[in-house]
Amino acid sequence: MVDIHSHVLYGLDDGAKTREQSVEMLGIAERSGTTDIVATPHANGKYAFRPEVIAERIAELSALTSVRIHPGCDFHLQFDTIEQAVADPGKFTINHNGYLLVEFPDMSIFTETDVILEQLLDAGMVPIISHPERNAALQRRLDDLARWVERGCYVQVTAASYTGLFGKEARTCARELMQRGLTHFVASDAHDARMRTPSLREAYNLLAETWGEDAIRPLFEENPRAVLAGEAVEFEFPATAVTRRKWYQFWG
Repeated sequence: MVDIHSHVLYGLDDGAKTREQSVEMLGIAERSGTTDIVATPHANGKYAFRPEVIAERIAELSALTSVRIHPGCDFHLQFDTIEQAVADPGKFTINHNGYLLVEFPDMSIFTETDVILEQLLDAGMVPIISHPERNAALQRRLDDLARWVERGCYVQVTAASYTGLFGKEARTCARELMQRGLTHFVASDAHDARMRTPSLREAYNLLAETWGEDAIRPLFEENPRAVLAGEAVEFEFPATAVTRRKWYQFWG
């Protein structure tokens, strides 16, 4: 599996704090079947985005794990970061190959969001909207999310949202995103080795049992691997997919 969203690099943001914690997280990822992981430190007003340090941390940790670590960014939609991205499209993108992991503000959505996303697309970046199921504002605007997908954006859902870690509302929204065909990637958004771990296995097994592996596998493997290579994402979860088991058996 390929995990395109993690905070596995120590000392850069609110993720891993020490090298030992990074190594422990990578061990969890490896044991759960992850072969590649994208390190996505925050780029926002609180945490400076430092590409040189990211490269150093990746080189250091790569010598201690068999999991391949790739550069990326948890890109917050803020005026200054948007300006930087448009000026240097390769700086923040996953593996410097065009796909940009975009995090929306928690409490409100910019009225000019359509314009911002078009600006990023026009600059050669493909926005991947991260964990909308955990964003209270986006939970109420799935029609807008569908419109942004139609315009060329993609959606990444957090694995632990399916298993209930982020509560009932996030879990319900994750379910609806699947049912509406608005899920293109499942990633960990891992921050530690205890609660928010980089294991994708639990969510994979749950979703495969519900939807079948043919429908689920691309969200964990083929789609994120295409992102690493900067290739087109060929598979989209079908909005008309039929569950193999009833959702209520899992969602309660």
